[in-house]
Amino acid sequence: MSFVLDSSVALSWCFEDERTAATAALLDQVAESGAVAPLLWPLEVLNALTMAERRGRLDTERRQRFGNFLHQLPVKLDDETANQAWTVTTHLAVQFRLTVYDASYLELAQRLRLPLATRDEELCAAGRVLGVSVLGS
Repeated sequence: MSFVLDSSVALSWCFEDERTAATAALLDQVAESGAVAPLLWPLEVLNALTMAERRGRLDTERRQRFGNFLHQLPVKLDDETANQAWTVTTHLAVQFRLTVYDASYLELAQRLRLPLATRDEELCAAGRVLGVSVLGS
């Protein structure tokens, strides 16, 4: 596992107007050495794709194709996400004024001592304060 993968980076791989050279390089890194994400990652990415379809940004076929693409990536889901939510994750959410969902990525990166790949500015700022290496921004 090379880094903790946030949904914002994964979704940039599905939408050309959100893709950057930095996020494209992260896709290559995932393909090569895998990534890890909190248990909520599939729910977040699939919800975003479903909302994009609902808003007319993509059609059903593309939503399904992107969902399958993300599902096939070597992303390991962390089994400890739920346990950590009751303590460390909620503390990080309060401390940095993040959603508990976003704080779960930060908690995981901190616990596993891995870089965090995110495009979320508040999450980047919190990671930097904690000394977590931030990728993708």
